[in-house]
Amino acid sequence: MTLAVIGGTGFGAFAGLTKTQDRKISTAFGDAELQTGQLQGKPLIFLPRHGMPARKLPHEINYRANLAALKELGATSVLAVTAVGTVDPELKVPALVIPDQIIDYTFGRAQTIFTETLQHIDFSEPYDRQLRGRVLKAVEQAQTNMPEMVVVEEGVYGCTQGPRLESAAEIKRLGRDGCTIVGMTAMPEAALARELELAYAGLSVTVNPGAGLTREDITLSAIEAAMHEGMGWVLAAVIALLADDEPQSD
Repeated sequence: MTLAVIGGTGFGAFAGLTKTQDRKISTAFGDAELQTGQLQGKPLIFLPRHGMPARKLPHEINYRANLAALKELGATSVLAVTAVGTVDPELKVPALVIPDQIIDYTFGRAQTIFTETLQHIDFSEPYDRQLRGRVLKAVEQAQTNMPEMVVVEEGVYGCTQGPRLESAAEIKRLGRDGCTIVGMTAMPEAALARELELAYAGLSVTVNPGAGLTREDITLSAIEAAMHEGMGWVLAAVIALLADDEPQSD
């Protein structure tokens, strides 16, 4: 498994990637900015979803170039790290959610790499079953050393257009549709990964309650605190996931 992590721009520095090399990869869909490096001695490709430095709003991201660049660099598995809001009022903040389904509310985004032919992909399970199982195992291993970690083993990611956050009525609608978390970047990322035959799984950190789910003000400081704690859990899970790929001795 050659693992690529797609996440926020600061994840590489936060994770302590070493031997990093900034790369700009030209693809048929445009350029993609990413880093190659090592995490605790294991090779890792890191793609900052919003660019280096972060400047691209969710609907402005060149998802096709990003995924095509990962394919070109030899990635076989993609872990998509996302910060999300809650839709399910029972979800805690922060919590790690390993989603198993997606509902797409986006519009106007380039949805396919197939521009010359008509192709249909099976998207019954948006997240790769095998990789998702490995992520669940890695999270479980990380949790043994971090008992404070809150883990939710399934969820429905509602992907909205952004860049604004949702209204309280929209959160209610998402809940009626069956969503449990809400973010802005899972689509078309997950579908493009499927088209490129890249195993794709998600690891989402809840950083704020959805609009209307709390009477307390949602402050930037509270979001940042939840993000910092949740990203520590993500890092532990990524390290466990990389360790799980080590050859087993007889």
